Amino acid sequence: RVRQTGTEVGQRFKLVVMCLSKDRKSIVVDVENCLKVKDCRYALYDCSYVSMESVKEDLVFILSAPETASLKSRMVYASSKAALKAKMPGLKFEWQINEPADREASCLVEKLGGRVMVKSLEGISVDQ
Repeated sequence: RVRQTGTEVGQRFKLVVMCLSKDRKSIVVDVENCLKVKDCRYALYDCSYVSMESVKEDLVFILSAPETASLKSRMVYASSKAALKAKMPGLKFEWQINEPADREASCLVEKLGGRVMVKSLEGISVDQ
């Protein structure tokens, strides 16, 4: 799970947003701009949802590569994605965001198994 070293389970982060450093040689936590609509970002989301079987908490890897980002930026982020994911054990799902419509909760619900399987997401009921 995503949490600070030494913290209790109840104090863990729900979302960590990352970006490439200015020199494009490393990946750093982005605390200033979070998910900028015009540039690429990686994120790790600790998702809580209720499925047909049980309450679940899974890690979702997010790649936001909007069409407004430069082609070079999208290519660099796409090519470094596998290396970053390899450093994150426990990832269960991947969610790629390329346009504003992809940011909708319904897109994430589909990744988690669809409306038939997912009953609620972060405590909010999913409409049938």
